[in-house]
Amino acid sequence: MKSLISSKRSMGALAVLPLFVGILSLTMVNPAMAEQQQMLRTLTVTGQGTEMVPTTLSRVQLGVEVQGDTADKVQQEAARRSAAVVELVRSRNVDKLQTTGISLSPRYDYSNNGEQKIVGYTATNSISFQVPTDRAGTIMDDAVKAGATRIDGVSFIADESAIATAQRQAIREATQDAQAQADAALSALGLARKEVVSIQINGSTPPPPVLYRSEILAARVADAPTPTPVVGGEQEVQTSVTLQFSY
Repeated sequence: MKSLISSKRSMGALAVLPLFVGILSLTMVNPAMAEQQQMLRTLTVTGQGTEMVPTTLSRVQLGVEVQGDTADKVQQEAARRSAAVVELVRSRNVDKLQTTGISLSPRYDYSNNGEQKIVGYTATNSISFQVPTDRAGTIMDDAVKAGATRIDGVSFIADESAIATAQRQAIREATQDAQAQADAALSALGLARKEVVSIQINGSTPPPPVLYRSEILAARVADAPTPTPVVGGEQEVQTSVTLQFSY
């Protein structure tokens, strides 16, 4: 009888043991969960970087505008003058020479009781090209002498290699700015940054050209005693870097 009771007691103890093991296993910290909780202690900051690049190239837009009584004569005269201008510009070894516009349109007179009447035609041929800025003024003056009657504008741009160098420098500046911001914020709280969790580069795109719209008539440029001065400026290259730090 005693052996039976002690056997039951042993079986009861064995039945309780898995329950305690199960409770202990539930209270153990999951390593993956602990790592996730640690990763939640992060700080995200965005730094800015700006570089100025000299514009050494000019994108010139000019053309020929002819008016006359008949469409055929006007178009032929515009074509003749345009051919001379293109030949002159091409001889100066410019880059990216292309036709940007060809148009022929009637001119109307509404003075007779508002009645529409064709009194002539206007033909316009336009080209654009790229050239070092220090040569742009002379080429524009010579193009006017060759037959160009309008200067539509000039765009100043930087060399592609200079822009690429400025972009890399701006990224470095933005990264340093983000690190400095993180250090300032965490130091104020008595904390210190640890590892970089993520990196994101924003807005590192080539800057748009600096536009200059000419208000000078080509006829006046042709009469100028000195070459037309063309002075470029600077392009601003901006970028931002977003860093996430653990702490």
